[in-house]
Amino acid sequence: MSGATTLERIESFLPERSVRIDDLAEQLGLRRAEIGVFRKIYGLDRLRFEPEGGLFELVLPAARQAVRALPEGQRISHVIYAHTMQTLTPPDVDAARVIRDELGLARAEAFALTQQACVSSLGAVDLAGELLRSEAPGGAYALIVTGERAYSPKVQLIPNSSIMAEAAAACLVTVDGAGDQVRSHVTRTLGKYAAGLEMSTPDAQEFGKAYGAVLGEVILDAVARAGLEFDDIDLVIPHNVNTVSWRQTIKEMGADPERFFLENIPVYSHLFSSDVFVNYVTLREQGRLVHGHHYVLVSVGLGATFGAMVITHRKR
Repeated sequence: MSGATTLERIESFLPERSVRIDDLAEQLGLRRAEIGVFRKIYGLDRLRFEPEGGLFELVLPAARQAVRALPEGQRISHVIYAHTMQTLTPPDVDAARVIRDELGLARAEAFALTQQACVSSLGAVDLAGELLRSEAPGGAYALIVTGERAYSPKVQLIPNSSIMAEAAAACLVTVDGAGDQVRSHVTRTLGKYAAGLEMSTPDAQEFGKAYGAVLGEVILDAVARAGLEFDDIDLVIPHNVNTVSWRQTIKEMGADPERFFLENIPVYSHLFSSDVFVNYVTLREQGRLVHGHHYVLVSVGLGATFGAMVITHRKR
């Protein structure tokens, strides 16, 4: 696969403060019974949340770790800040440029990517590869940064679905490197549900019914485009929206639940655009990523975009 996008280093960062979802009930306007539903049905329990923290305090540690993995003599040509919420800073603050400058990467082009909501992290990997192939000097790298604060109850609570938590991640990308090889990337957007949290009740119910089947189709499409069968996939590395949505998807696919990494859902909850990278790092630190084995990174964004990316892990 000449010119393949490769993931050279993935790092993550989580605030130290861990709280039970019960502790957020009052500020989110949730009754005790509703908290019980989030715990018993949706599988949420704890999450990282630091209400007094700033955005750049959250996103820069993982980014600095990723930059330290840059080979000597190579440079980062693009800094891409992939996030879910469209507005994270005052109008006069360009977050992508602040991140670039704080990292000492003044020569890099910096911009944000947010149109696919929580799938923006996967879209950023795909876009980074295209930019590196088309306009960057040979051997250049791109840095993808994710992470955002749950700065108000309106953005922290997704009714009947999830409670958003805080984390950040960074991914160093190049072309034809020694890292994990991106074999395919598939997205599908159902524009009928573009209203997201503002959907009418009938549309929300319809979306809920279609969710599992559509996500399963996107996963299998990505696997097929990678030239593989689902039996070739070692693990699906998903977003942490909740366990009930994943059980629905697994049932639609007729798949083995053991092949879906859902262990971080009760520990971290949903992490905006950072889920797949945080879960990847967890698996790497546990020694569960195997050289030559295939994995699927999966996320879904309000709006409604479904995304899946097949990678082959290469130990360095």
